Amino acid sequence: MMNINPSYIRLYEIGELKEKVEKAFSMLEECRVCPHNCGVNRLSGEKGFCKTGENVVISSFFPHRGEEFPIRGHRGSGTIFVSWCNMRCVYCQNYEISHLGEGREYTPEEIAGIMLYLQEEGCHNINWVTPSHVVPQLMKALYIAVEKGLKIPIVYNTSSYDSPETLKLLEGVVDIYLPDLKYTDEKYARKYSKVKNYPEIAKQAIKEMHRQVGDLKTDSHGIAYRGVLVRHLLLPADIAGTKEALRFLRSIFPNMHVNIMAQYYPYYRACDYPELCRMITPLELKEAVEYAKELGLRLVMD
Repeated sequence: MMNINPSYIRLYEIGELKEKVEKAFSMLEECRVCPHNCGVNRLSGEKGFCKTGENVVISSFFPHRGEEFPIRGHRGSGTIFVSWCNMRCVYCQNYEISHLGEGREYTPEEIAGIMLYLQEEGCHNINWVTPSHVVPQLMKALYIAVEKGLKIPIVYNTSSYDSPETLKLLEGVVDIYLPDLKYTDEKYARKYSKVKNYPEIAKQAIKEMHRQVGDLKTDSHGIAYRGVLVRHLLLPADIAGTKEALRFLRSIFPNMHVNIMAQYYPYYRACDYPELCRMITPLELKEAVEYAKELGLRLVMD
C-alpha cells in the first residue's frame, strides 16, 4: 500500500484548513453554499431548499462495500449518508433520505467522531454522500477529526449541482471526486429533478473537480487515492442525454474514468411520468458502453 497522505494534512499543518472552514461557515449566514443561493441565515436556524439548518442530518454511516472497486477496495468506503438534498429527483432510490429527511442531526464534533470511527474500522476513505448543501459543516468536522488523527482521503460523492465558490474552497481538502453527470438537457433537469441550469452548473463543476485533482489515480492494489471518477446513470428513452454527456467528459480528459450505470429502477414517483416507468434495456446499456469505448473513455464497473 502506498503511503500517501491526503492533501488536507498539509493544509492543516500550514493553517489554511482553518481559514477555509471559517470562509465556508460565513457562507451559511446568507446561504450561498449551493447553486440555489437561498440567502437564508442557516446559523440562526433558517432553512431554504435543502431544509437543513446549521446541523447536518445524517441517516447512516458504515463501511460501504457496494461502491466501485477503486472506491470500496477490500475494506469498504467509510460512507456517511447526508440527509436532504439540493435536488428533488422524482426517481430517487434513497428518497426517504433525500426527500423525507430520514435521520437525526449531528454536530460537527459528532461527525468528526464518525469519521474517526470509520477510519478505525479500516475504511480506505471517508465518503461524503450528497454533501453539496452541507460543505461548511463537513469541513469543520474534518478539521476537528484531523486534529485527532484522521489521515485517509475524502471522497466527495455528489450529483454535481455544486457551487463553483464552494468547490474552490474544497481545493486541497478533497482528493477524490465522485460526481454524477445526470442530464445534458435543461428541460429534463427541471422536470425530473426540480433544479435550474443543471447541465451548465454540473459541467462547470466537473471541470473544476478535474482541474483540482486530475484523472483517477490508484495504488498498487487498485485503490483510488486521488482524482475524478464520473458516474452517469442511464435513464429510459435517453433522457440523460448519454452520448452528449460522454462527449463532454472526453473533452475534459480523453481517457476520463467513467462508470456507466444501468441500475435505474422507477422508484418513488417515477411512474407519475410514463416515460420513466421502466428499467434500462440491455440494448441501451450496450450502445452506451460501445460509444464510450469508441471515444476512448476508461470504463469503471461496479
